Amino acid sequence: QVQMVESGGGLVQAGGSLRLSCEASGGTLSDHAMGWFRQAPGKKREFVAAINWSGDSTWYADSVKGRFTFSRDNDKNTVYLQMNMLKPEDTAVYYCGADVYRFRALGHIQSGDYASWGQGTQVTVSS
Repeated sequence: QVQMVESGGGLVQAGGSLRLSCEASGGTLSDHAMGWFRQAPGKKREFVAAINWSGDSTWYADSVKGRFTFSRDNDKNTVYLQMNMLKPEDTAVYYCGADVYRFRALGHIQSGDYASWGQGTQVTVSS
């Protein structure tokens, strides 16, 4: 059973940067697309970004495009989310998940398309 462990969250001022990490244990990520989602208090979990299994294709929500960068290191079984120019509306708990199917192309933005969620990491952006 693959399990994710997210880390790297924290408190940052608007305009600042954070780098989130998500490491898998109990299995390999290398044949799955990965997704980052976030959930703010009282809101549904929403799609942030996805990366294909090989790492050469990414997809971003419009709200983070140009500010966030998703990358992966399959040798380390880890994915990363570099977040720059952070805004107060980016405040949320961030989760990573693995696509439920192997080698599937990008284009899936529902949380139900992903599994093996971790406990999440809190990102708080102050104005």
